[in-house]
Amino acid sequence: MALAGPVAASVAEPDVPPGETQSSNMTHLSNQPKNGALQGTGSDIAFQGKYAFAGNYDGFTVYDLTDKENPEQVVQVYCPGSQNDVSVYKNLLVLSTDSSRSDDSCASTSLPATEKAAWEGIKIWDISNPLAPEYIKSIETECGSHTHSLAPAKDGRNLYAYVSSYSPNATYPDCQPPHDFVSIVKIPLKNPTSAKLVATPNLFPDGGYEGDPARRASTTSGCHDITTYAKYDLAAGACMGDGILMDIKDRERPRVISQVRDTVNFAFWHSATFNNDATKVVFTDELGGGGLATCTDEYAPELGANGIYDIKRSWYGKKELEFASYYKIPRINTAAENCVAHNGSLIPVKGKDIMVQSWYQGGVSVFDFTDSDNPRELAWFDRGEGLSSGGTWSTYYYNGYAYSNDLGIGFDTFDIDDSIDGRAERVKQYSLNPQMQESYGY
Repeated sequence: MALAGPVAASVAEPDVPPGETQSSNMTHLSNQPKNGALQGTGSDIAFQGKYAFAGNYDGFTVYDLTDKENPEQVVQVYCPGSQNDVSVYKNLLVLSTDSSRSDDSCASTSLPATEKAAWEGIKIWDISNPLAPEYIKSIETECGSHTHSLAPAKDGRNLYAYVSSYSPNATYPDCQPPHDFVSIVKIPLKNPTSAKLVATPNLFPDGGYEGDPARRASTTSGCHDITTYAKYDLAAGACMGDGILMDIKDRERPRVISQVRDTVNFAFWHSATFNNDATKVVFTDELGGGGLATCTDEYAPELGANGIYDIKRSWYGKKELEFASYYKIPRINTAAENCVAHNGSLIPVKGKDIMVQSWYQGGVSVFDFTDSDNPRELAWFDRGEGLSSGGTWSTYYYNGYAYSNDLGIGFDTFDIDDSIDGRAERVKQYSLNPQMQESYGY
C-alpha cells in the first residue's frame, strides 16, 4: 500500500451517508479495537486452529477464536516494520518487513534505504505455543519483503517463502534496478534457524511493462503479491504492470507459463486469488496505491477493480490466462474515502466460486464469479465516511465467519447470511493463509 494524493470531489451523493453504517446480507458481530503498543496500520491476517494472527505495522496480535463471534485478544507482539504481513505454517510464523530498519531486531528504528547498513526482509517465529511466540530467525532480501507466499515442498521437509518486493532505486544499495526477480527462502521444517535465501529467479527477462504515468500505471519491477497453490503446482503473480501464472513444480525454479497485461484499465496488479479447482484467477488492481477514492462516480467500473481471468489450456496443453470480466463494488463513495480492490479469500461453497473481499473505505463485499463473464455482488458491509481512518485492509472467511483487519479501528467479525454461506459453514479448516491457497475438502 502506498498513499496517493487528493482527488476531485465526487458529483454524486454517497450510497452510505457519512457517519452511518449499512449492510446487506451481512451482520457485524464485534470489533476488537487497536490498543496497547500496536497503534500502527492494521494489515494482513493468517489463521491456524482456534487462533487468528493479525498483522500491524507495529507487530502482530494473536486472537483466540473460541468465541467465534467475539474473538479475544490474547497476545500482542511488538516488532515494528511495515507491512508486517503474516503467514503461518505448522509451528512457524513468517512476517514481512518492507521498511528500512537499523537492524533485524524488534527494537530496531527507522533508517534511510540509502544506507547500506539498513535491514529489510522476513522474520521467522516459533509459534509452537501461540501464546508465547519466539523470534528465531531473519533473512535479509533485496528491496525487503512487501509480502511473502508460502509453498511447502512435496516431501514435507522444507517450506519455501516466495518474497515479493518492488520499487528499486539507484540510490538504494540493497534495492537496485531493474529488480525483475523474486527472492526464494528455503526453511527446513526440522531446523528453521538454518533458513536461507536459495534463489532469485528473474521473472521478467524482457523487463516487463514499462508503465504509463498518464493513467497512473506502474512499471513492472518485481511483484507485489504471489499466491501459491501447491496442490496444482501453480502460482499467480500480481506484478505491478503484469499478471503472471507460474509453474512451481520445482519450488526453487518457478517458470512463468502465461503473462497478461491490461494497458487500458489496470494500473497496479496487486494480488491474486485462485478459485478452488484452479481454473480461474481473480487479480486486483490497486489503482492509486490504496489512497485513491476510485469508488466515486467519476471512475469507471473497470478502474480500481478486480480482473477475472480463466485458466485455459491451449491446443498443445499449455495453461494460459484469458480475460473474462471486471468486478467492482457498485456503491458510490465520497471523494474522502479511499476505495479500491484489495485482499480477500474464497468462501467454500461447493459448486460455486464466491469470494469475500476488502475495499478499504468501500467496506467488505461478497461476490459470486461462478460465471466468469458475469460476476455479481451477494452481500456487503460499508462504514460511511469518518468512521475509519483508512477502511478494511483484508477480509477472510474462516470456519463460518468473515474476519477483517481495519487499518484504523481494529479487528472485525462478520456473519454472512446462511442463504449465501450455509453450506460453507460445514467446511472445517485447520489453517488459512492469505497467499497460500489450499483445496477445500467439502
